[in-house]
Amino acid sequence: MRIGLSSYSVNGLIQQGAFTLEGAIDWAARNGAEVFELVPFAFRFDDKDTGQINLPAIKAARQAAKDAGIRLCNYSVGGNLTQEGAAQEAEVQRLCHQVDIAAELGLTRMRHDIGWLGGPLKSTTALFERLLPRMVEATARVSAYAKTRGVKTLLENHGLFVNGSDRVQRVLDGVGADNYGLLLDTGNIACVDEDPLAFTRLLAPRADMVHLKDFYVRPGNPGGTAPQYPDDNGFLTRGGRWLRGAILGQGDLDIPGTIRALKQAGYKGDVAIEFEGMEEARQASAISIANARRWAEEA
Repeated sequence: MRIGLSSYSVNGLIQQGAFTLEGAIDWAARNGAEVFELVPFAFRFDDKDTGQINLPAIKAARQAAKDAGIRLCNYSVGGNLTQEGAAQEAEVQRLCHQVDIAAELGLTRMRHDIGWLGGPLKSTTALFERLLPRMVEATARVSAYAKTRGVKTLLENHGLFVNGSDRVQRVLDGVGADNYGLLLDTGNIACVDEDPLAFTRLLAPRADMVHLKDFYVRPGNPGGTAPQYPDDNGFLTRGGRWLRGAILGQGDLDIPGTIRALKQAGYKGDVAIEFEGMEEARQASAISIANARRWAEEA
């Protein structure tokens, strides 16, 4: 099991200019990360207007990883395959373009989202069942194209809509392709009020990659805003519980137990830590990496 960091954890620092992407890769390696995931929020590998792939930027990221002695492990992008007609076709083509970027990065995995429909009232089982056929058909097309580029596409249990043990399995089984797999997020399952440990035990045997994160969990919103700090740093689950990102091991999820469950399931792949809390991202990420590596050694 290789423990590493997602660029998502230090996204704010890259946005602020405190890190370049190459600097973030080097920093992660120097702080114990063995792998590094690329999530193009604060950076991108193509021109926003023309879509032309920025090969020098890709070369720089690959060289930074090589120089730091760390491996790039995955490319994660957003996606919305709940649409119809021209909009759905355009989204399929956009995701195939992202596959091309992943291939140029030398990566063999790319996660893309399928649907992000907002809050609990829009995340019903009835709507999921109605949209499932179109989501599966479009996802299968992206995966088939990705296979021609040597990239395996992944489903992540993410958000409120395409999340939960049953829904994840419905999509995986619906696509039913050897080039489509699972990025198991051990924390995101709490967003739909399922037990992370049980979810990990159930689906770890199907995982191609793992996201590891921690949350503070409260029955309801304890108050996350103030007049001079108006942005709430927490969010509500499907069932109305309140979550806020935490340093790995300092929140309310059973992280040591989750790592044990992964190892007991025979998982030997890559684990990327996602930190999304209020603490300073460098310190929080470094502590998270150290905690995960220690528990992996003890498990």
